Amino acid sequence: MSLFNTVRNTIVPVHKEGYPFVAAFFVASLVLGWIFKPLFWIAMIFTLWCAYFFRDPERVTPQDDDLVISPADGKVSTIQMVTPPAELNLGSEPMLRISVFMNVFNCHVNRAPMRGRIVSINYRSGSFVNAELDKASEDNERNGLVIETRHGQIGVVQIAGLVARRILCWANPNEPVDAGERFGLIRFGSRLDVFLPAGAAPRVSLGQTAVAGETVIAEFASAKGPVISRRS
Repeated sequence: MSLFNTVRNTIVPVHKEGYPFVAAFFVASLVLGWIFKPLFWIAMIFTLWCAYFFRDPERVTPQDDDLVISPADGKVSTIQMVTPPAELNLGSEPMLRISVFMNVFNCHVNRAPMRGRIVSINYRSGSFVNAELDKASEDNERNGLVIETRHGQIGVVQIAGLVARRILCWANPNEPVDAGERFGLIRFGSRLDVFLPAGAAPRVSLGQTAVAGETVIAEFASAKGPVISRRS
C-alpha cells in the first residue's frame, strides 16, 4: 500500500482538456509504428510530452487577502508600471503589471491571483507574436478578467503566444473566485499579465521562476519596499 501511495502521489493528473490531444498523439503513434516501427517510439515521446504539458498538479495556496499569487507557472518576464488594456475598463492611470511567461514545458493551467468576485471577462482577437515580447500585451489575442478584491479591482490577462492558438476560460462574470482557484488554460506557450492598483509592492524579481497558486508575486498593505535579489 505504501508503494501504491508513493506511485499515486508521484503521477500528476492530466487536465481533462488535454485528453483529446493525448489520445490523438497516441493514435498517431500507433499508425506511425505500423508504418515503421521506430517511428512509434519517436511519436510516443511527443505523446508523453503532450500529457506532461496538460498536467494539472495540486497546489497549496497561501490564504491571505493581502497577497497576490502567481496565476501561472513560468518565468517572471516583466515588472513595470503601464496603462492597462482599454477593454478591462480599469482607467488610464498606470498600474503595476507583473507578467509570467509560460514556455511549452510549463504547466499551463491558470489560477486566480486573489480572492474576490469576477466583474467582467473580455476577449480580444489579435496576432500570435512571441508572448515574451512586450508588444504581445497589445497585439496578441488575449482574454482579460477583472476581479473585485478587498484592495480594489485587479486585471488578469491571458495572452496567446507564438504557438498558442486557443485560450480557454471557464470562469463567468459575477462568480466568486478564491486565490489559487483554476479559471483557465492556454494551449502551447503563452503569458499571463496581472495588473494591480496602488498599494501593491512586487515580491518577485525579473527572471524568477513562479509557481501558479503558490508563489507570492506581490503584496498589499506592507511597509516593506520592493524585493531585492541577486543571482548566484
